[in-house]
Formats: sequence, C-alpha cells, structure tokens
Amino acid sequence: MELQEIPDPETPGKEELLLRIETVGVCGSDIHYYTTGRIGEQVVQYPFTVGHECAATVLEAGEDAGDFKYGDRVAVDPAMPCYECDQCRAGREHTCRNLRFLGCPGQAEGCLSEMIIMPAQSCFRIPDKMSFAGAAFAEPLSIGYYAVSLSRIKEGDNIAILGAGPIGVSVLLSAKGAGAGDIYITEKIDERINIAKNLGASSAYNVNRDDAVKEISGEEPGLLDIIYECCGQQEALDQAIKLLKPGGKLMIVGIPEFERWSFQADHARRKEISIIHVRRQNECMQPAIDLISEGRVNTDMLITHRFPFKKTKEAFDLVAGYKDGVLKAIIDIRCQIEDFRFKNF
Repeated sequence: MELQEIPDPETPGKEELLLRIETVGVCGSDIHYYTTGRIGEQVVQYPFTVGHECAATVLEAGEDAGDFKYGDRVAVDPAMPCYECDQCRAGREHTCRNLRFLGCPGQAEGCLSEMIIMPAQSCFRIPDKMSFAGAAFAEPLSIGYYAVSLSRIKEGDNIAILGAGPIGVSVLLSAKGAGAGDIYITEKIDERINIAKNLGASSAYNVNRDDAVKEISGEEPGLLDIIYECCGQQEALDQAIKLLKPGGKLMIVGIPEFERWSFQADHARRKEISIIHVRRQNECMQPAIDLISEGRVNTDMLITHRFPFKKTKEAFDLVAGYKDGVLKAIIDIRCQIEDFRFKNF
C-alpha cells in the first residue's frame, strides 16, 4: 500500500456532487482486497483505491443534484444503481444488474482519497451534531439494520449473532430495537465480547475457550429462532445449523475468504431451516443515520481506533491482524498529525 498524488476529479455532472472526504471506515471487505487481492470473482488490478464507508463535505453540486449546496455534510451510500433495470424497478436496487460500488474492482475506485464524485442520490445529509466518524459508521449499521429487517424478526425471538465485529454489533443494535428476546454472541476477541455485553447481549462466548453450542443449547433447550452469521467462517455456519430450532432462519451476512460454503445436509433438511443471504443493504441508510442522530446508537463505543491519512497502512494492518481489540478503525483524511492515534473503549 502506498499514497499517490493523482489529478483532482473533474467537474461533477448534472446529477452529481464533488465531495471532500472527511473520514473513511476500514471494512472487512477492504481487508480481503488488501490481504488476498480479491473477493470471489472481483480481483484487484493494481493500482486500485479501496474504501467505501465514508462521510464528506459537498464542494460542488451539479445543476440537477437537488438542493445540495457547498458545505453540506453528508453520509455516503457507496452503491450507485442504474435505477432502470428489472432489479431496480422491482425495488431491489442493491442487486442492480449494472450496480457500481465504491472500492469494488471493475466497478468504481474507492473513497480512500481526498476527493471523489458521487451521484447525489447516494448522498444523505447529516445533522450538525453528528460527527463525520459517526456518519461513516452509518453504512455498516445500515447492513445490520437491513439483515434484521430481512429476517422478519418478531418481538421475543431468541437469536444468536456469530461474530461481533462492526456488522455483528450493528445486527445486535438493530435486533434489540426490533424487540428481540435473548441475544447470544460468539466471538474470538475479548474486547469485542465486552462491547457486545455493554450493548445488551444476554450472553457472550469466546469460541477459542468456550463450547458455544453446548452453552447456548443448555440455556435454550428449544434452540433459537434466528441466527445471523456475521464473520464469514465455516465453523460458525456449522454451529448455526446445530443451534437453530426446526423452522429457524439462518441469515448469512459475513463475507468469507473461501469460495464455497458447506453444511450438514441432514440437520438442515430435517429442521427445514431457511437459509437467506444478505446482500449489503436496501434503502436502510436513512434509518441508520436516524438511529445515530437520535442517540439510539452511540458510535463512540464502536469506533475504537482512529488514524491520520498518512497512517492508512498501519490502520489496515491493525484490522487485518485483529490487533489491540479493534472493532472499527476510522481514517481521518484531513488530519496529518503524526501521533493522532487513540484507542477508545
């Protein structure tokens, strides 16, 4: 990884905004590209700019970009659908046939840059009281919100979340808001377990030490209604099949580094388990922004590390190595202070 000087973006089109990037969140998918150079068939051709979780300030607005103006503070939805294909017309803009997504090879360069151009429809104003770091967290929070909405969770449903990274805790916060009953967490990093407990998890287990299947099934003999797989690990999917009750739902949210999932067919079949893949989010950015702006989600607890732009590689290495109890690392693009790195729990 290296920083490069490149030309400034051109003037935005009629329905576009020129944005000055303020903060960028480091996502697990960014790390996949960083460490392996690919996610499935999406292969990096170097040089390539990653990053898709960001908040920004409007520098210039196209003549048909709505009522955006210079100085507006925005959270950015990294998806850029065509709004014309069958998927878009069916209300499935997140599976648009012609989707362009920030930081996806073959689609669009990422936002880990001082300035970018985005469609105005992908930008959402944020209130003055919301920090840019909090606004950047709206994107992963929207995925958790969408996963919970897609699962059609009912009040009192007992659930498990396998993996308590940024997406897992976003599912936790959204599930609590939806009225979930007991919420069980599995994770490998103790600091994340502590955060999940502070956010309202009923019980949390470190799978490096605990037999989570035995412990959870002991507390819930009838097993669980819904499980959200949020870590992209085969062992988590195996645990989910064992922990779901007959008729239960398995929501696959995590992105694996491998190419094929597998599961024990007889257990899944005999229980008639529904398996649903979650593809990013659909029309959930504004609800996520509202959760943060209304104080129902405190991002100060979730953003554990911050770095200046010039220390981006240090941030990526920290997240890739799951070091120092990291949950969410944020890069402050305009900050150039050498020792601007802190841990916040």
